[in-house]
Amino acid sequence: MSISTSVLSDLLKSLPYLRPQLYFKASLTALSHAMEDQVLAATLAQPLVIASFQRERFYRQEAHRYQRLALRSNQIYVLSAPETDFINSSEHYEKIAFEPDDGLSQEWHLVVIADSYATCLVCRENLGSIAKNKQLPEVSPSLDMDTARRFEGIWTSERGVSLKAAELLLERILVYRPELATKIKQAHQRFGIGQPRSYFGAEQINEYACDIDTDPFVQRLVTYLQASQYKLHKAYRSITAQARKERLVNSISTAIRRSLDPHEVLQVAAQELGQHLEACRCLIYRAQATDSQAIIEHEFLTAGVLSVRGQTWELENNSLFRDIMQQDEGVCVTDTLTDPRVTNSPGLSLIAKKFAIRSWLMEPVFYQGRLLGIVELHYCQMPPHECQPGELDLVKAIATQVGAALIQAEAYANLEELNQQLEALDRTRSNLIAITGHELRTPLSTIQVCLESLASEPDMPLELQQVMLNTALADSERMRKLVQDFLTLSNLESGRVEWHPESLSLQECIDLSLSRIRSRSSTEKPPQIKTQIAQNLPLVRADGDWLVEVLAKLIDNACKFTPPEGEITIKARNSHQMVEVIVADTGRGIEPNRLEVVFDRFYQEEGALRRTTGGTGLGLAICRQIVNGWGGEIWAKSSGKDQGSQFHFTIPIVHNSHEEKRTKVKSK
Repeated sequence: MSISTSVLSDLLKSLPYLRPQLYFKASLTALSHAMEDQVLAATLAQPLVIASFQRERFYRQEAHRYQRLALRSNQIYVLSAPETDFINSSEHYEKIAFEPDDGLSQEWHLVVIADSYATCLVCRENLGSIAKNKQLPEVSPSLDMDTARRFEGIWTSERGVSLKAAELLLERILVYRPELATKIKQAHQRFGIGQPRSYFGAEQINEYACDIDTDPFVQRLVTYLQASQYKLHKAYRSITAQARKERLVNSISTAIRRSLDPHEVLQVAAQELGQHLEACRCLIYRAQATDSQAIIEHEFLTAGVLSVRGQTWELENNSLFRDIMQQDEGVCVTDTLTDPRVTNSPGLSLIAKKFAIRSWLMEPVFYQGRLLGIVELHYCQMPPHECQPGELDLVKAIATQVGAALIQAEAYANLEELNQQLEALDRTRSNLIAITGHELRTPLSTIQVCLESLASEPDMPLELQQVMLNTALADSERMRKLVQDFLTLSNLESGRVEWHPESLSLQECIDLSLSRIRSRSSTEKPPQIKTQIAQNLPLVRADGDWLVEVLAKLIDNACKFTPPEGEITIKARNSHQMVEVIVADTGRGIEPNRLEVVFDRFYQEEGALRRTTGGTGLGLAICRQIVNGWGGEIWAKSSGKDQGSQFHFTIPIVHNSHEEKRTKVKSK
């Protein structure tokens, strides 16, 4: 159901003497917080609080405040149009989810009625002003344009108006949640809601007024209003100071983004910077700290100024360049005829005279402490040009943009390799988020629910207590395995594992791994497992614990993807001084194009978010690290979907009895 009428309109019809006012969103926020803080400051008020938030996203910003308000009263009502998970509920306070096209979706309401005071805020958003404001250009990212939203409505502490507003809102609540009729009736009776209008005449003196404590309200209101004024003052001051810099940086940044060619980038930057700062000549050239000279490739010139493109600039004996490298910042020469850094350097004096440079500005292009180039501005006319702080800041900002553009151009020179790395990182990140989110959060939530139930319900039947304990234990074991797999793979990849090779009977290791699998409790019947191991198979040389771990993980992986009526076969054969072990199943199989990636970290055949089996996607990656550790190989084979799969790995064999004896001695 949906109600299109406006609560504000109904209130003005009922009380025609009211005159609505215009409010900005920042003002309404201050008023609302002040009204809420007045409730929080009281101790025995037990007021009625009704708040309508338009949309759920506005409610979420204040949800913590209303949990605190719920400790003060059991008559708290919160209304909002749901966007994600806002639903009708009575957990902390009464939540009322109204339809998105309800008239409430355009309104902002807060009504507080206590025994000693009453205030209400009933406003409707001025959508016409919103549409008009959206057409305006964005002045500065420092301004919070959300605070400029305008509302029209009523804010008053007159008790009669507050009671009427509460009556209208409670009627709206009953439409959506009729089961609250008894609770709402109690509010009507306690606070006199719905009494004849004459009971609250304008001439009547409110007997509650003398007991109102307005100090918390006033203090909080003043605080919020002062904060808002400070933010606006700071934002406009920042706009005035940085308007020119932002226009220049934005224009050059836009020009730079049009191309990844470093030559084009530098030429565009020189052109834009020279024009904006009205320089006679602007140069940008590449240079490193160890270079002895640089070739001028990019310049901007005004009419009648001699070009220096193609000239070689000496850097080794350039005093201005040395100052830049020593100070890590630019230098500014107001007059080349009087500055000792130029007059005492024959090379610089010659350049200044030949190219008519009267004022000279040099700014380094750094990126993470690495010198990439130099930006130069030349002023050739009289009188000499005095560099202003704002101009220096502009040149620094442009030099920063140029440095980022050059690094970006260098990065794109190796685009193919970079994309492969980014794809791998993104795949790892996505899988890590999915795995940790699903495998850690889900059991944590279950454990928490079970423990909270056991703690809060001491009279719970013993059978149900046992169920709760078993569930918590199972999920804690699931978390332990996930963390253990993370630590195991980390230790293997970092080389922190100490290998203890010994002569082993493969059959014994297989028996141990099978006993480990069978000892795990499972609600589903496992598939049939067969072994086909030759009697005369030689001993293998490996770390026994890790060999059992590999076998157990491969068998466990086969069980997950094989139905109960399927079959798993464990085979072993002698192959070129190695024993080849095969764990084959009749399960889902693997697409041929994925056989190489199944051993990657976090890989899962179904995908991290769609899988129906447990696991972390780390088991096969751990197996690969272990097998590689003893010098073996591991690979997978499959004919495709629903064709089963086979996992092969090799183990070195014991060559002679002497080696076997030495291995046993070391193990002891």
